[in-house]
Amino acid sequence: MNTFRRPMPFRGPRRGPPPPPDAHRINDRILAKEVRVISESGEQLGILPTRTAITMAEEIGLDLVEVAPTSQPPVCRIMDYGKFKYKEQKKEAEAKKKRSEVVIKELRIRYRTDVGDLETKLKQAREFIAEGNKVKFTMRFKGRENMYRNLGIEKFEELIQRLADVAIVDDRSPPVGGQIHITFAPAKKS
Repeated sequence: MNTFRRPMPFRGPRRGPPPPPDAHRINDRILAKEVRVISESGEQLGILPTRTAITMAEEIGLDLVEVAPTSQPPVCRIMDYGKFKYKEQKKEAEAKKKRSEVVIKELRIRYRTDVGDLETKLKQAREFIAEGNKVKFTMRFKGRENMYRNLGIEKFEELIQRLADVAIVDDRSPPVGGQIHITFAPAKKS
């Protein structure tokens, strides 16, 4: 009986992904030899060697932050970088909160969907549209059902008439392939 076990290879310490780089270069990470310096109060101090500007910022207890790296020479501002990042995060969160994402809800029907089932789908569509979402009705034709594509188009025309009071047609697929769809968007309220 062989009891020899091969040792596991050493893979090194396990670490997560590296932290994302900061959007702005600060202090010793600024690469330019000379920079245009703006004080924390907003007044321009002129073009200074980078080392001198960093020393000035450290004396005050703040950071030298590169705010316009593409200009010649780069523009740097003396500020508290931690506060600056915090305010940027707050602005971003506020903008994200105000942003509204358009969601497309999909409902599938067939060309031979019966009245009761169609009523249920229309009720769901009305609810989605009332919430401000778009609704996409998809109809699939399998095999010989392609002969009845005109019945599917008639069903879509019925949907357009039934939802005309709350929605408008946003997108409509051409009758090509084994599937057709129609998308409704909430109607503009006047």
